[in-house]
Order: sequence, then C-alpha cells, then structure tokens
Amino acid sequence: MSKVYVLGGAQTDFERNWTKEGKGIFAILKEAMDDGLAAVGMTYEEIAKLNKDNRVAIFVGNFIAEKYCDQSHLGSLLTKINPNLYGVPSARYEAACASGSVALDAAITKVRAGDYDVAITIGWELMKTVSAKVGGDFLGHAADYQAEAKGVDFPFPTLFGKMADALIERYKLDETRFMKNLATISAINYENAKRNPQAQTRKWFMDEAQANDRGTATNMAVGGKIAISDCSQVTDGAAVVVVCNEKFAVEKKGSTAGIPIVKGWGHRVAPINFDLKMADSEFSACILPWTQKTVEDAYKRAGLSVNEMDFFETHDCFTSSEYAAIGCFGITEPGKEYEAIESGKISMRGDKPINPSGGLIGCGHPVGASGVRMMLDLYKQVTGQAGDYQVKDAKNGIMLNFGGTATTNYAYVIGM
Repeated sequence: MSKVYVLGGAQTDFERNWTKEGKGIFAILKEAMDDGLAAVGMTYEEIAKLNKDNRVAIFVGNFIAEKYCDQSHLGSLLTKINPNLYGVPSARYEAACASGSVALDAAITKVRAGDYDVAITIGWELMKTVSAKVGGDFLGHAADYQAEAKGVDFPFPTLFGKMADALIERYKLDETRFMKNLATISAINYENAKRNPQAQTRKWFMDEAQANDRGTATNMAVGGKIAISDCSQVTDGAAVVVVCNEKFAVEKKGSTAGIPIVKGWGHRVAPINFDLKMADSEFSACILPWTQKTVEDAYKRAGLSVNEMDFFETHDCFTSSEYAAIGCFGITEPGKEYEAIESGKISMRGDKPINPSGGLIGCGHPVGASGVRMMLDLYKQVTGQAGDYQVKDAKNGIMLNFGGTATTNYAYVIGM
C-alpha cells in the first residue's frame, strides 16, 4: 500500500453568509475549488490531463443539501464550475457531521490502493438558507429522527444536554465544577478563534464569566444544561484538501521532503440512538467506547500514542462532546477530564492544546465541511503554516470528527 501525502488545500471564510451575498451552491464550490487548487499549485487544465490517464478523482462531503438547498446528485455539480471537470470521477459521501471525513476516507483509500495518483476532497454545507429552528430540525436527521428529533425544538442541544447529564452521573462529578469546566472549554475555543483569520467567531465576545452565566439574556439555555456558549455555530462554508501518492508529490514538489503523510486512521460506528449508546457503554470505563476505540485505532496504525501528539482538533459540536473527547484521546483517564481542563493542559499554553483553530465552537461548523477543515488544519500545523494559531514545533496531530451523537466516528493522525 502506498503512503498518502497531504499537499494542502483551502477553506472559505466561515464568517460569511452566502445567502445574504446573493450567492449559492455553485459560487461556494467554485471559490473553494479555485482556492484549494491554487494552494497546491494545480489547475483545472491539469486535472483534465490527469483524468485522461485515470490519475485523478474528486470526493464530495455534504450532509443534507437536499434540505438546505433542495439539491441532490452533488458529485455532478462540479461540472458546472469548470468544463475541465467533465468526465472526472466524482461522487458525494454522507455520514452526518462526519461527511467530510468519510469523503476523505474514500479519497485516501483510493490513493493508498493505487487507483488514483491524486484525490481532491471538497466538503461543504450552506446552512443559513433557513431559520435556526428549521435548520435544527434538519440537523435532527443525524440522530434517530423519529425517536429523538421529530417535533423537538433544537434536538441536538437537547441530546448533548443529556450527554452532560450522563457524564455527571457516570463519573459522579460535582455538577457546579463540571459546568465550570464546560465554560472553560467554551472560552478556550473562542479565544483560539480570535487568532484564526477564517474563524466565524473571530470578532465575537465570549469569556469564561459569560460562559458561566447560563440561562441569562446574554447566554440563553437551549437544551438541558446546554446554553448558547456551549454550542457550535450554524455556518456556511467549504474546505478542500488534496492528497496524493509519492509519484505525484515528486512531480509537483520535486521531492516528498516537507510534505506530511496520513500516518493513521480509525473508523467506528456506535448505536445511533443516544439511550442505546449509553446502555452499550455501561460496562466500559469510557462513556463513548467506540469513539475511544476509533482514536486508539488511529494511534495504533500510526505507531504512535497520545504522548507523541502535539495538538488535537476535535468535534466540539458542544462543550460536553469536547469534554468526553479528552478521555477518548487519552489525555486523561475517562472520568478525569477535569484535570486537563483545570490545569490548562488543553489551552494553547498547555502541552496538549485542543482546537488551536477554534474548533466547531469558534471556527464554525458547516457540517459537511468540518472533517475536511480539520484535516486542513492538521496540515497547516505540521507544516508550520497556521500563522497566529500555530502550535510551536508541531510534528504530529490527530483529528476526531463524528456524526450524530458520536455515532459515526473518524480519526486521522497526520505528521511528518
């Protein structure tokens, strides 16, 4: 099996509202593809030439454009942005909020197997086409919709509020201390986002005091213990990542020196229903055993451990999901995540920083794009191109992206 090299890519500015700009699907796809190809020194004409020899394919990640945009058959849409893409293999991949990661999985696998020399992944979602309440219902289809989401206002805040309750009960945590821990997670992500020029909340204000002031006019409760400060953002955005084999890397760069590789990966699926998920984990030390196993698989395939990880990008759709992820990563034992939060270990000043980009809470969460954006941020960090949010001397990083209530789980380790 071939090594898979990450050449780079690009993301759109997650602050933008494409509907207000009078732009839609084809505008965001064209801009993301134009910028992504430019970042790695490719052109549409080059793609057409590669396609003549069956050397290239495109993989599209999107969750639910059928609802947000009244559009299906998403792999074919790229033919409208440039005629050089006529005939290029392209298809859409979906796994709720892990749609970007499943598209990456297909792209990486095709390159590793030798089917293509280069694979382009684009993940995207336009979410600001509808009201927050309608969008919340759309997102509910990532859960067990009939049992958990239909007729429920904002079903995912409710489900991750249940996650907070389950963490407190499982590990016998002090509720006041736990809620302060969640506020710290929120504040860290907002602080990190201020250093990211493409983060949605880079101009917003949210500090730890406001994050702790739940149930007020400035931090309204939205689901159980979950308030606005605990939530990821409703985001329009796209991200592109290009991966390739050694042959193509040498063609483009002259050698593979300085090009990171995909060192490890994990993919596991847990029960879709939240209550079944909790019952499944009853006799496990970790409240999300399949998520933990996904991470462990990625470490094992990389031949590395948490000790060799210099930073982490995780799926903080809510602060309670990031809290649980700390134990899944092995930064602490499951149930002792508070140690890493209270010590500052997961901040940019700590030795295991989580979400230098700002994560889903700070950077934004266009659901079909999030996995691709995480991969792009891993690339930026290990190549020293993350700018003001660069982790010093970053050589290896891991991302955790999941769909639903940690149902479809993906992890990738990237490094030099």
